[in-house]
Amino acid sequence: MYYIKEEYANTLEVKQSKFIACLVPYDKYETLLHKLKEEHPKARHFVTAYRYLNEYEQIVEHSSDDGEPSGTSGKPSLMVLQGQKLINTAVIVVRYFGGTKLGTGGLVRAYSDAVNLVIEKAELYEYKKELTQKIVFDYSDVRFVEYECQVSDIVIAHKEFDTKVSYIITASEENMKNFLSKTARVVTVTAV
Repeated sequence: MYYIKEEYANTLEVKQSKFIACLVPYDKYETLLHKLKEEHPKARHFVTAYRYLNEYEQIVEHSSDDGEPSGTSGKPSLMVLQGQKLINTAVIVVRYFGGTKLGTGGLVRAYSDAVNLVIEKAELYEYKKELTQKIVFDYSDVRFVEYECQVSDIVIAHKEFDTKVSYIITASEENMKNFLSKTARVVTVTAV
């Protein structure tokens, strides 16, 4: 599965109709939709589709045709996101009608092509499930632990210095496992 970190846009023209596809991280979807509606008051349709992971690691999906004939725009846009294995991502396609009707097949093709075009432009990142752990260790091991965090691509989210040192760390499942096996002799894992 893949995700994006920033916004991308691309435009497709089919028989004088303009399709402006905007790909955006899911958490910025509502804001961008509102902004696009203000920027394009004469646009006929704002077709949307999104996929995101909920707190139970389930994929939640939705699409809207926004006035286009049922199944000709939102669903094909969503299917492109599914085909590209994108999550935590939304797409909004702004359509300006050019005067020529495209028919159902033409609409499906146009929306699918517009979404594919904007995805081609995007930088995709592989999604890895992240784990958070709390580790406790002696002051004498701070250098060693910090070095291992750096080489194992571990993010130190919080540091606490008391009678012992405790860090809250985050990393992909694989990196966390490697880190904990390398530091097992000095680190104790406790509840976060």
